[in-house]
Amino acid sequence: MIISLGWLAFWLGWLAAAMQAKPGRTFWGRFMWVRLVVIALVLVLIRVRPFHSGGVAGSPWLLGIGLVLFVAGLALAVWARVHIAENWGMPMSQKADPELVTTGPYGLIRHPIYTGMILAMIGTAIALSPYWLAPVVVLGGYFVYSATREERYLVERFPDTYPSYQRSTKMLIPFIF
Repeated sequence: MIISLGWLAFWLGWLAAAMQAKPGRTFWGRFMWVRLVVIALVLVLIRVRPFHSGGVAGSPWLLGIGLVLFVAGLALAVWARVHIAENWGMPMSQKADPELVTTGPYGLIRHPIYTGMILAMIGTAIALSPYWLAPVVVLGGYFVYSATREERYLVERFPDTYPSYQRSTKMLIPFIF
């Protein structure tokens, strides 16, 4: 129940905050199939009641670890979203007059929102059911693809600063990747 309410609060806040972003060009229709697959997976998982499994092995330790990862992931995503403020956009969107944000969570990793969401989804899988790893794999792949596309755009948009920023930070996992 905590995880369900956490995701609901997260998405409601996320949608409200999206209305304050700078205008820009988005590619919402592109990769619509990924969104539909994830929505279908979530609906199937809700239907088969994985919420009642009580952790991957029914262990209170795994439930606790999953909750910690879930909260840490959402906290990272929210911190990054608040920090980037009006420069935020849907994956692979191009903002009018963008600013390169390299402080806060962006000083540690270049795509902390993606990292936070993946971490929260892994926490969900550990706490609830391994079936939740299916959306993690699909969305994780989509986030890596989106990050790669966004970085190509940012190198073109900020040719003097983005390459050095890339060299000084990792894409998704601090010190690793």
